[in-house]
Amino acid sequence: MNNNKYDFIMFGATSFVGQILSEYMISKYADQENITWAAAGRSKSKLEALRTSLGSKAKGIPLIVADAAVESTLKDMVSQTGVIISTVGPYALYGELLVKVCAETGTDYCDLTGEPQWIREMISKYEETAKNSGARIIHCCGFDSIPSDLGVYYLQQQAKAQFGEVCNHIKMGVKATKGGASGGTIASMLNMVKELVAKPSLRKVLANPYSLCPSDHAFSVRQRSNNRPVFDSDFNTWTALFVMAGINTKIVHRTNALSGNEYGSDFRYDEAMLMKKGFKAPLLSVGITTAIASFMALATIKPTRMILEKFILPKPGDGPSPEAQKKGFFDLRFMGKTPNGNKMNVKVTGDRDPGYGSTAKVLAETGILLAIGLSKTDKPGGFWTPASAFGNSLIERLKAQAGLTFETI
Repeated sequence: MNNNKYDFIMFGATSFVGQILSEYMISKYADQENITWAAAGRSKSKLEALRTSLGSKAKGIPLIVADAAVESTLKDMVSQTGVIISTVGPYALYGELLVKVCAETGTDYCDLTGEPQWIREMISKYEETAKNSGARIIHCCGFDSIPSDLGVYYLQQQAKAQFGEVCNHIKMGVKATKGGASGGTIASMLNMVKELVAKPSLRKVLANPYSLCPSDHAFSVRQRSNNRPVFDSDFNTWTALFVMAGINTKIVHRTNALSGNEYGSDFRYDEAMLMKKGFKAPLLSVGITTAIASFMALATIKPTRMILEKFILPKPGDGPSPEAQKKGFFDLRFMGKTPNGNKMNVKVTGDRDPGYGSTAKVLAETGILLAIGLSKTDKPGGFWTPASAFGNSLIERLKAQAGLTFETI
């Protein structure tokens, strides 16, 4: 069906992240004729307003009207490109029909979702269709979970080169991060809570680190839950619950499974937030973990959830200002150990706030690489993770274009 009129189409261009991504494309690629793209969404007036706000360099951006709930408009959209970048979430509410259309038509797709229950459902429903059509479907192409997935991949490549063996245990610690939450992210979290309340069996999916792995995976190593404050002797500091660990861990293990157990069948992976060293560290660890747990508990109760949504939490479309995005950053530390006791440390950083400024750049570059740098013969159709789809090629592109660093320390 695809005539590749455009290298990619950004669906949800008027969303909070979509606007940042559009600004990034104009600032970086407006003068490059070898990359063609279009902006898509359900409101023509909002798309036109976005194009106007982007200035004179954006006047030639094609606009496509498509609705996540109307299959005919999605089919018309995907018929014009080989790649769809979607920012339309919560994906569990609005994302399935587009994944279905892409899988059926052989159109490549990437998004920002961090919703493991939805990813599992999409794999179950459409993986065979995508394999048959040649569509490459790649979820989690933002802060969750590219830094984690590629950080582990990078560390393992360095370990193989230096020690001749991979690490069978890797820990990631969030050393520092600065950024704000948007209403879209909060909406996705709350929707996941609502699904969990309505369907308690989802607890097993969310708790199982291997729930996104193929059903024939051979992994059985018990993973550390990291849901309570503890002192980590390897990092030599106290740690607290990291909210993205639930999705990141599952993506890292799926990468291992899709790569033929390259990290080993006994591979373990943990994530946590690192507290600054000092006498306040245990108090901070307890405070952060308690605050996250309390928020999730309140969100499960309908009356308190409604109060949070109406009076406290940011609304969809809200998010950090451009100034806050530029001042944001993240610094992640990975520590790996091989079966023979060798150790490898890696640092991954980003130069914008993790959830939006950096995520928009990362998603854009992933979509571009999917469009112009990953042939169907190199990677066939199916549901891939960022590391299993791209490996070093995405690391090098993100280092060169998106302000990320990957280095051994």
